Amino acid sequence: MDLTLTDRRVIITGGSSGIGRASALAFAAEGAHVGIVSRDVFGMTRTCELAAEQGFALATATADVTDAQALKSAFASLAQQLGGVDSVVHCAAVSGPVGRSLADVSVDEIRQTIDINVVGAFLVARTAQPLLARATLPTFVMIGSDSAFVASPDMAVYNASKAAIVHMARSLAVEWEPAGIRVNTVSPSIVDTPMSRADLGIGDEGFAGADFPVLTADDVARGVLYLSSNASRGVNGHSLLMDFGYSARSSFPA
Repeated sequence: MDLTLTDRRVIITGGSSGIGRASALAFAAEGAHVGIVSRDVFGMTRTCELAAEQGFALATATADVTDAQALKSAFASLAQQLGGVDSVVHCAAVSGPVGRSLADVSVDEIRQTIDINVVGAFLVARTAQPLLARATLPTFVMIGSDSAFVASPDMAVYNASKAAIVHMARSLAVEWEPAGIRVNTVSPSIVDTPMSRADLGIGDEGFAGADFPVLTADDVARGVLYLSSNASRGVNGHSLLMDFGYSARSSFPA
């Protein structure tokens, strides 16, 4: 399938690692012009090095997604470098407190997770909207999680934050429909990224031998590219659930 992403101008938050990095490299390989935003300068440098090894150049800008002014400046800089913006992919997020019951999570930890994962997403959307409104066939894709649909134990704050992302996308799809901006999410199960390895205490050996299926960041990036392309032009307000069908299974013991 030709996704016709050549010369598409794309900004990706969280492009310093994991799904954001994989998405940046995948878009560049398709001929898109890509800019990445992150607060992690070292990680962005590494993403650019990997792109250069494949013959691509990426634009970069530094910003924390919770800083509205820094975010606005970063997007403006990248939009100028790219000559406009056709697609925005919001990947920046944290897992927050994992492996602890809500009673053992501090108020500050709750607020920090919601601030980055939810308020940050609102700020990215608000910053992206006027830029996307000038484009032809614009798209906005956010990274959700299967945790928005099923509850992982001892991850109440993360679960709630990703559920907010999924419904935020549905709300924006309705609000932005008159401007022609499609809004969707990709909601993966466990992805082999540095963040998930840290959360689960996985070492350098990765998820080899795990008794459950694990996605790669490249798997998720392919979903992001599809939803950012005109091949998915009829898809709006949707969450692409990538969980190997686990949520479709009955828990009934028969």
